[in-house]
Amino acid sequence: MADVYSFNVSLQPMEALWMVKKGLSADSELLHEEYNEAGEGRSIGTLVYERYFIRSSNQAALVVIADNLQGVTNVRLNAAGSSKGMIFKMDWGAGRSFASSVEQLLSAYILE
Repeated sequence: MADVYSFNVSLQPMEALWMVKKGLSADSELLHEEYNEAGEGRSIGTLVYERYFIRSSNQAALVVIADNLQGVTNVRLNAAGSSKGMIFKMDWGAGRSFASSVEQLLSAYILE
């Protein structure tokens, strides 16, 4: 099961995604990015990253989605693929760590 996190920020979606791209460390590879205007000032963007975690001996993926389709900019983080094994899916915190690195980058803009 993937780790999913969601929070609102005081930035526009493109600004939030730019901060993520600028701030993620060199050990995270950007695999995909897209940005779409929905009209009337609304937009949605997606970034897909991959990072290798030594503690889980596995690659982890992180999908970052930012949109303001409901008025306020919402950022969703979906960390996946960080566990080994078909029965026991333990990632030793790699998924949360990956998502938390993005949350820290945007922490000054998170709305309560």
